Amino acid sequence: MSERKRAAAVIVRDGRVLMVHERSRRSGGGEWWTLPGGGVEPGETAEEAVKREVFEETGLIVSDTRHVLEMPYPSGMTSVFAVTVIDGEPRLGPDDGKGPEPLGLDWLPAPELPTESPHGVPIPPMIVVLPA
Repeated sequence: MSERKRAAAVIVRDGRVLMVHERSRRSGGGEWWTLPGGGVEPGETAEEAVKREVFEETGLIVSDTRHVLEMPYPSGMTSVFAVTVIDGEPRLGPDDGKGPEPLGLDWLPAPELPTESPHGVPIPPMIVVLPA
């Protein structure tokens, strides 16, 4: 069985990165912050997937994407895109009952670590696990 391909978006506004707060549906599962994104559907490109996932998770419409890098993720290799969105405030998308439970959205400070990609885009850690 092959790993599922994923796509994630780095959306930066005023030096802050938009992150999604999620909780595992498994008993005793934890909570974390992650970049907006998700699985690439059959017949869909990673760029199409990141546009769809950003809209589903945040309600924001992507106007421009730029591929930044490929990186491993617990559920598969992930194409990371620097994304520009049309003006508007993000809103948490509906819970589809599958995957992690969405809890919220927030603009978190961009990492001050040397995590810039060769393309000049600050790349936060994909997942920030919260203590139990």
